[in-house]
Amino acid sequence: MSFGKRSANALKPAPSSAPAPKPSAATPPPAQKPAAAPPPSGAPKTPQKPVALKPPPDMERERVHRVDTRSEEYYSTKTTIFNALIDTIDLGQLAQLDAESAREEIRDIVVEIISIKNVVMSISEQEHLLDDICNDVLGYGPLEPLLARDDIADIMVNGADTTYIEVNGKIERTNIRFRDNAQLMNICQRIVSQVGRRVDESSPICDARLLDGSRVNVIAPPLAIDGPTLTIRKFKKDKLRLADLVKFGSISEAGAEILRIIGHSRCNVLISGGTGSGKTTLLNCLTGFIDPTERVITCEDSAELQLQQPHVVRLETRPPNIEGSGEISMRDLVKNCLRMRPERIIVGEVRGPEAFDLLQAMNTGHDGSMGTLHANTPREALSRVESMITMGGFSLPAKTIREMIVGSIDVVVQASRLRDGSRRIMQITEVMGLEGDTIILQDIMKFEVEGEDDDGRVSGRHRGTGIGRPRFWDRASYFNMERDLAKAIDALDT
Repeated sequence: MSFGKRSANALKPAPSSAPAPKPSAATPPPAQKPAAAPPPSGAPKTPQKPVALKPPPDMERERVHRVDTRSEEYYSTKTTIFNALIDTIDLGQLAQLDAESAREEIRDIVVEIISIKNVVMSISEQEHLLDDICNDVLGYGPLEPLLARDDIADIMVNGADTTYIEVNGKIERTNIRFRDNAQLMNICQRIVSQVGRRVDESSPICDARLLDGSRVNVIAPPLAIDGPTLTIRKFKKDKLRLADLVKFGSISEAGAEILRIIGHSRCNVLISGGTGSGKTTLLNCLTGFIDPTERVITCEDSAELQLQQPHVVRLETRPPNIEGSGEISMRDLVKNCLRMRPERIIVGEVRGPEAFDLLQAMNTGHDGSMGTLHANTPREALSRVESMITMGGFSLPAKTIREMIVGSIDVVVQASRLRDGSRRIMQITEVMGLEGDTIILQDIMKFEVEGEDDDGRVSGRHRGTGIGRPRFWDRASYFNMERDLAKAIDALDT
């Protein structure tokens, strides 16, 4: 068996650092072993133990994605000019200006400081410096070039000197850095204050969002030991549709047609998946098939859903204030939804006792309601719903809770992120009923992994399971979509 090419030096044993013992008179020299005779030509060769090869030095070091190509001299000059700007400018008057006027004011002062200090810079370097300082004072500082890129899905800042990004499902380190932890903390406070929240030592954990709906989490010292930790789940500027998921290979055309019928025919849907598997993106796609005349109410911890319908009411939870009162939980929002004459209720993420109220809503005339939760399979998703209801303090028998689940949820859509970073819809599963104490599930479509291509990407196919008439057939027939459903099922590969 071949283990790759090795140099002659690599196969030599490493020299021992200890000196060899000298032979004494009392100790006879060891007898020399006779040389082994070569094996006959027909005899099998004895396999040699492979030599462990040390990876090359560049493999041991973490690869850094160079987003910022500026030099140390540039940063030194920027720090000097920034400090002079802070000493010169009146931040109180600057706060009263609009964003464009404030930028012009900062640029004028910075240009004046550059001329006073006789800083030698090219025109392009000066423009970069002006933009950077304006971003530091008014925007998100070093995060701005990352937020401007549409191919980044996540931004993870672990203190002032360490920033990671996720691109195409892979995490890589960047050379983006902050001046110090104080600057990073100021940017975190600027982000969360835009949505009426705060983060400091007394309240070091905060969930917030950017103005475009991107999800933000901040955890600050003393809980974060190495400095403020900022995580941004970034959304694309162009909203994805189900046709885009087909183009990316996340689902087949026939599977997308089945999801379209499920969304349009007002099935109650639970979207299940792990972290970063694309649950919210899929939920956004499914809500695209809601009729524009329907009244939709969304409940979220931080408002990130991007519904296209005209009649949408968006609700968001509220954390407790500094005195520890005034909290509005997800359950409070879902309960209040029932008094707002909704036709559909969309819960961004089900993670607690609000699961009980969502099931009640699904079972009392609010057909077409949807929600997401974390689970690895459709059966685990239903088990999680049951456990969340139990954790909420409801003293109901297990069979009663399962009867509620079966009577409320029609379809579970399972999403997953594979080892190559791609996101796929793994299963479309419908809830059939209860047999004894067991919930009966039926897969309509599954994704089967077949291997990987030459580039290391997972390959596979979405296949049907041979189901000719799913349980929600009557619901599709009520909306005159049974023919479309029959064609989509026939088009699935079996």
